[in-house]
Amino acid sequence: MESTEKDILRGGQFLVKETNCEDIFTPEDFSEEQRMMKEAVTEFVDREIWPNKPRFEAKDYALTESCMRKAGEMGFLSISVPTEYGGMGMGFVDTMLVCDYISGATGSFSTAFGAHTGIGTMPITLYGTEEQKQKYVPKLATGEWFGSYCLTEPSAGSDANSGKTKAVLSEDGKSYKITGQKMWISNAGFCSLMIVFARIEDDKNITGFIVEYDKNNPNGITMGEEEHKLGIRASSTRQVFFNDTVVPFENMLSTRGNGFKIAMNALNVGRIKLAAACLDAQRRVISESVKYANERIQFNTPISSFGAIRQKIAEMATNCWVGETASYRAAKNIEDRIILRQNNGKDSHQEAELKGVEEYAIECSILKVAVSEYTQRCTDEGIQIFGGMGFSEDTPIESAWRDARIARIYEGTNEINRMLSIGMLIKKAMKGHVDLLGPATAVANELTGIPNFDVQDFSELFSEEKSIIANLKKLFLMVAGAALQKYGEKIEEEQQLMLAASDILIQIYIAESAILRAEKIAKKEGEANAKEQIAMAKLNLFHAIDVIETAGKHSIISFSTGDEQRMMLMGLKRYIKYVNMPNIIELRNIIASKIIKENKYCF
Repeated sequence: MESTEKDILRGGQFLVKETNCEDIFTPEDFSEEQRMMKEAVTEFVDREIWPNKPRFEAKDYALTESCMRKAGEMGFLSISVPTEYGGMGMGFVDTMLVCDYISGATGSFSTAFGAHTGIGTMPITLYGTEEQKQKYVPKLATGEWFGSYCLTEPSAGSDANSGKTKAVLSEDGKSYKITGQKMWISNAGFCSLMIVFARIEDDKNITGFIVEYDKNNPNGITMGEEEHKLGIRASSTRQVFFNDTVVPFENMLSTRGNGFKIAMNALNVGRIKLAAACLDAQRRVISESVKYANERIQFNTPISSFGAIRQKIAEMATNCWVGETASYRAAKNIEDRIILRQNNGKDSHQEAELKGVEEYAIECSILKVAVSEYTQRCTDEGIQIFGGMGFSEDTPIESAWRDARIARIYEGTNEINRMLSIGMLIKKAMKGHVDLLGPATAVANELTGIPNFDVQDFSELFSEEKSIIANLKKLFLMVAGAALQKYGEKIEEEQQLMLAASDILIQIYIAESAILRAEKIAKKEGEANAKEQIAMAKLNLFHAIDVIETAGKHSIISFSTGDEQRMMLMGLKRYIKYVNMPNIIELRNIIASKIIKENKYCF
């Protein structure tokens, strides 16, 4: 049966609507074709990239370029490219899957792959004219050419629209001359094409251009030296200087002044794909850590039998699993929205994809923040499990830790994305796309009303956890509603409040996703066969409540006083309350035992 718009939650609606486990997509739902693709990508990484980690760490940029060409030959660069431009024309979930599993071995290759397929190729497929797409996309899809994305400048980072690079129209109107400086440009050392953003005259917004680059005929383009970076060492990263670089008029991307919109939409896609690109890195770190813990003998016993190590393994696995869960949930929502818009005949493929991703910009920001932070924790704990060896370049954990650090910075820093998620939610509410006012009013009435003292039946699997999730949503509405009432449109100036609110929002989305996936598995396989997944969902919720309690308390006491403050603090206590507190040590042992026995991450 075809999905209708009523069946698919709009972006941000997870906060005010209930979702059934049958309605979310999980990795257990991969088709046979998707499983084959996963195996092909994993085999490629194990053959071409993982054995060469020392060469990547030694800044072997030629190896990165060579592996990218091989990825092109395998078809991995063309997954999301429409078939009419030489691509495979596969769905959004497929592109997430490839991005996920191709990113497991090294951040250097992951960054090169993501920069090329995402922000290097995608702006042309989504915004280019038919002539531009026919000319450039087939070369990018095969790996004949590689793409880069020139947005950031010394004075324009998070404030991307403040760039000073200029584009001046020639007297005959046939070309533009671009002059300016760009920095942190991934793939700069081996690219043949750049997506460049520049300002025409005194336009309010920047404009995008497709700029060809030939080392033998540089056309006013010069490259800085390779940057020396903490991580992603074999990812070519250079400054790019433009000095009267001539660009044909027909190489303007989209329309004049539309560059900022192109940049923002490219970042939305980049954010969810960055989350995907952090997943297999975690799986591999966990597997390497468990193998080491099983082999490392101290006090005549493997360290994997020690409770302190088992706790780390369980927490690492839980974070990886819940991040994966939420990422594929959102990816399928985006895919369904794209298909729906196409089937309704409202949009072309490129318009449907643009609007489909834009619809879930909140979820994209949530995932970028959550999964990048899970990855940093995972690699940090991996070093701790390896002990002194983890600090050595002889083990893969040290480089994984360094590579993970950039994920919290690029595609918009996590601080920017936290504030964006709340800002976008408020805008959606104002447009009527997400009804926050009605539910927030109901929560306010509930707080001043007589509490319900009826004993609830929590005998069914996850019945209490689902009740808690519903209450956590009320908690968000209580805090956000009161803050909005006090600050109004100036709420975005209260950055610390925005950050706290986003922490609550992130935890709700991740925790709900995990509960629904575990429930779906249990219904299909039986609770006994899903005990580890059930344990991970419960463990994650327990931690989510801790984060939410802290963020909620800090928010409430910072903007309220007197009776209002006391009422909201009582509401906070009510909404985070367990009836049956889970045994956290038992949950961790269930998770760790399975991984230690399998000697790898196995979910």
